[in-house]
Amino acid sequence: MADEINAPTKGSGAWGQAFAAVVLVAALGAGLWAAGGASGSDRAPATCSGGEPENGSNGSKHASRQASGAQLCEALNRSDLAELLGTPGEIAKSASGSDGSVTLTGGKETETPSGRVEFGTYTVTLTATYDRLPVAAYAALLRDAAQQRVLGRSAVLYSDRTISIGFRLDGGDTSSGPGVPARALAVARDSKDSGGSFEVVLWREDGRVPDDAAVLRVAETILPTVPGWGAGG
Repeated sequence: MADEINAPTKGSGAWGQAFAAVVLVAALGAGLWAAGGASGSDRAPATCSGGEPENGSNGSKHASRQASGAQLCEALNRSDLAELLGTPGEIAKSASGSDGSVTLTGGKETETPSGRVEFGTYTVTLTATYDRLPVAAYAALLRDAAQQRVLGRSAVLYSDRTISIGFRLDGGDTSSGPGVPARALAVARDSKDSGGSFEVVLWREDGRVPDDAAVLRVAETILPTVPGWGAGG
């Protein structure tokens, strides 16, 4: 038996490397939900799974101003998310958090926690990257990227494409290939754009290009609720 899912990918640079560390965790979570098969109006809204539960005294590895995958999932998985996406009434099929990281050149490890919520129409991810790469510098590497200000901070809106990951539930070899169009918005972690970002990525299951207005609504509503956002000024 085989299943296929879409997962976000990124262009060259630190962000692209970061996704390699977390994509399979989110992807497999979505695939296992699909295999479970709950559907229809009797399905309860999804609750977040995976990731570190909280920062602080419980021994989490996250610094006090950094969000965990569980916290990003909780921020994203809100009751009005479907309305923000322009699909009111939809119920989330799955929600998960992941505490991924990537080791950059020189051996420095950068944390890239993420949250993901999947609906029948849209899938949304929210990722935090705790590196020193300014959003404005990354924007220069992207073609057809639109630099702008979002919530008073440097941001870039750009197009990407997911990767389609096929895997066999009997343990056979996985396969991958081009997926569906995605729209991504990366916003600087602080008002000075001194490094790091929060990124919202949307893609549609029907392969249509996501609505930019939906990307902006999600980002402008959710980012101020992410742990550490206010500390960035």
